[in-house]
Amino acid sequence: MEARKKLVVLSGAGISAESGIPTFRASDGLWENHRIEDVATPEAWQRNPELVQDFYNQRRKQALSVQPNAGHLALVKLEDYFDVTVITQNVDNLHEKAGSSNVVHLHGELFKSRSTKYPNLVYDIEGWELKTGDLCENGSQLRPHIVWFGEAVPMMDIATDITNEADIFIVVGTSLNVYPAAGLVYAVRKGVPIYVVDPNSPDVQGRSNVTYIVEPATTGLTKLADQLIAGL
Repeated sequence: MEARKKLVVLSGAGISAESGIPTFRASDGLWENHRIEDVATPEAWQRNPELVQDFYNQRRKQALSVQPNAGHLALVKLEDYFDVTVITQNVDNLHEKAGSSNVVHLHGELFKSRSTKYPNLVYDIEGWELKTGDLCENGSQLRPHIVWFGEAVPMMDIATDITNEADIFIVVGTSLNVYPAAGLVYAVRKGVPIYVVDPNSPDVQGRSNVTYIVEPATTGLTKLADQLIAGL
């Protein structure tokens, strides 16, 4: 049997928004009525850990109330025909809920916590609440397992290596403005087809072989999946 082609997807907030999770930053610059600096930085955690904990508890509660959409399901369908890896900027678990087998979270995972002093100690969160006084096995306070502004993106090297092996690369639901994640399109080998699925059609500068599907993820990914499968 011929080896399956490697299909790599870079997904962003737009695909989650179609399931009812508000996009990361609203037009007024706020995230769920909070300044980014107050809830998504290491300094915010030092200053007011209770506010940060509550903010992410509410995000978890919200994420538990929504379901994957047709865009997520189209990516799962592609696994029957391609070797699919999803690299996501999203911290929710909608790709996993839909059934995607290989998901790399660049910016952390909402339903995990990690030790403040021992960053390699990572735990699943049952339900939605992480509280002050919830400790790791070494007695250190647990924090959200999220990559905050100003922190390194530890999965970036792995994501770059995966992207470099892609035979097909899909960008969905991201403005390609958030770095270093947006730089992954330039790790795609020359000549590999890139498909950009987004109603706002973010421009991929300096790359040939780019196809723009100016639609939301729910319809655009469904059409693209059918097209890619038909082309085999």
